[in-house]
Amino acid sequence: MLRIITLLLAGLGAFSAAAQDHYPSRPITMIVPFPPGGVADLTGRPTAQAMEKLLKQPMAIVTKAGAGGAIGMAAVANAKPDGYTLLMALSSISIIPEADKLFGREPAYQMNQFAPIALISADPTVLVVRSQSPYKTLKDLVDDAKKRPNGLSFSSSGVYGTLHMAIEMFTHAAGLKMRHVPYTGAGPALTSLLGGHVDVLASGPSVVTPQIKAGTLRPLAIWGAKRLAALPDVPTFKELGYDIEFYIWSGIFAPAGTPAAIVNTLREAAKKAVADPDFKATMEKIETPIAYLDAPEFQKFWDKDAKRLAEAVRIVGKIEEKK
Repeated sequence: MLRIITLLLAGLGAFSAAAQDHYPSRPITMIVPFPPGGVADLTGRPTAQAMEKLLKQPMAIVTKAGAGGAIGMAAVANAKPDGYTLLMALSSISIIPEADKLFGREPAYQMNQFAPIALISADPTVLVVRSQSPYKTLKDLVDDAKKRPNGLSFSSSGVYGTLHMAIEMFTHAAGLKMRHVPYTGAGPALTSLLGGHVDVLASGPSVVTPQIKAGTLRPLAIWGAKRLAALPDVPTFKELGYDIEFYIWSGIFAPAGTPAAIVNTLREAAKKAVADPDFKATMEKIETPIAYLDAPEFQKFWDKDAKRLAEAVRIVGKIEEKK
């Protein structure tokens, strides 16, 4: 009898090991650390839809917003590294640990808690105002802001989030002071601008281009090294005399320690997903060029960008103390 029980247990153990070896064998969660309507959401949903067709398992988008994205990113950093919890992150993933360090706070997470899977997109931010705004050019905005320190306001996706840092880099370079009104993501920040609650917003092209085309928003400048193909008449900050660049990129991450075989499966799925016709059509519709990089190249890209953003955080300094 004992021998039979031993054989049964051994068989169950072998079955369990085989089940673990087959990945994925159940639904996958992709956490988006910002509310619906922002870059992470607009990119994350079509990415998840394309990947689930390849992985043969549902991939659910779960929103965990707050603290400039830190809540959702920390949730993935501390998740079980089994390939069933992924993150669609923005460039703010590199900003938040530096901001925590600046204030002497316990970091929400460390960047070495993530394993890069693939870069999906990388777009420069766009500075916009309402179409009814008196500001026709960036100079108009700067001139008025200099006359009225803290008289103008801007919305963002949260303190030290991507949209916040873009504006802070601009106001620092131009010697301006504007009042910051933080929200939990780009969607609410855009709604605030459209509703007339703030004067200015910096956001990714996918979020604001539809409003620009609809005539509700007016773009004044772009943080890229060159003009956007979708907005060819909008000058860059560099053209206007401000040596600043800022990009909102989106990329997929898994918790560090995820087995290499699972990481490779996800990498292959991401590679094929960006070539999916439905995915490409969706990205074209929101006018976000695909900027795919596989994990090794993405890691190099991330390392370089993180150094640039860390320097920007140090230059801008303790924002909360300035306001």
